[in-house]
Amino acid sequence: QVQLVESGGGLVQAGGSLTLSCAASGVIYAINAMGWYRQAPGKQRELVAVIISGGNTNYADSVKGRFTISRDNAKNTVYLQMNSLQPEDTAIYYCNADITSWRRNDYWGQGTQVTVSS
Repeated sequence: QVQLVESGGGLVQAGGSLTLSCAASGVIYAINAMGWYRQAPGKQRELVAVIISGGNTNYADSVKGRFTISRDNAKNTVYLQMNSLQPEDTAIYYCNADITSWRRNDYWGQGTQVTVSS
């Protein structure tokens, strides 16, 4: 069984910064990719950033230059450094991971709220 545990959400003023963390635990043979999605009220869940096993990253256009995704392989943890936050970044942020355990599967965290006040 694989679990993803997120932390780091909260309330911040516009222009501020937050760092989200997501740690994977359980029977893990390989982490193929880890990433962050977000879902704002009344909107569909969207990809924010992803980092694959080789280290390549991909970002949504709306966060390029402001957000940075990184990964600590030894800790099976992915981070999302969010700078210059804006009210439109307000959403529930979900960690996602493509992990090979007993078989390859897609896992989701429980979500963490990020609220940016203007």
